Amino acid sequence: MCLALPVKVIQVGLGATGDSALVDLGGVQKEISVELLDDVQVGDYVILHVGYALSRLDPEEAERTLTLFSEMSAQMTLQAAA
Repeated sequence: MCLALPVKVIQVGLGATGDSALVDLGGVQKEISVELLDDVQVGDYVILHVGYALSRLDPEEAERTLTLFSEMSAQMTLQAAA
């Protein structure tokens, strides 16, 4: 099974060739490759898979998805504590 996550771009133009970006996922920051996409901007949401941004994502859809992940995590934490 493959898992791709929505992440928010917080810095662009990193790396030796400028084709990397810094992204944030719930406070975790990671440098990823954006070489598969054109014109990635700060504030964009992208789908991240194995270190590569695969596509842009509508901000509203990204927020809905991130909210669902957060709710699932909270539920799993409650179940583990029970």
